[in-house]
Amino acid sequence: MKRLLSFLAVLLLAGVLGGCGSSPTARFYTLKPDATLTSANDAVPLPVVVSPVTIPDIVDRPQIVTQGAGNQVSLDEFARWAEPLKGDIARVIAADLGELLGSERVTVFDTGADLSSAWHVRVDVMRFDTMPGDAVTVDAQWTVWPPKNSSPVTGHSLEHEPVQGQGYDAVVAAHDRALAAVSRDIASAIRTSRAQ
Repeated sequence: MKRLLSFLAVLLLAGVLGGCGSSPTARFYTLKPDATLTSANDAVPLPVVVSPVTIPDIVDRPQIVTQGAGNQVSLDEFARWAEPLKGDIARVIAADLGELLGSERVTVFDTGADLSSAWHVRVDVMRFDTMPGDAVTVDAQWTVWPPKNSSPVTGHSLEHEPVQGQGYDAVVAAHDRALAAVSRDIASAIRTSRAQ
């Protein structure tokens, strides 16, 4: 009997330890600039500062937030952003703008550029919706301030991108494409304002 109890205790311990080894681990994701973007024929090597970027409180958290049926939202404890989302969005828009304008002087920091000659971009993300297996939506209002206290240009971008595939890699790639579309709108506004 003692031997049987010892054997059962070993099996129980092995089961517990085996279960611990198979527990899910968190995966971390980051947004990327759109590699398909190219600048127009005429480069506009302007100094541009992308800051601030605001996002809705509901998505301002480490977990990736997804929308379900009706008003349901879900937080996945094992699918997380690698950095704060608003900083990630600002970095990607700055990189996209740099490519679209042909400028290496686009940043998310107010340092390193003569602020009086820099263009400033503020982006207020109103929606950053994620529906895995379906589509993502980025709804952004943005303002571009030309240098020398010129009149600002405001705009609105509402971008829907289909999720091409399963899993969070496909979701994040769709957000990359949506942010690239927002960046195209902002770059166009900068080019138009500069030409006036």
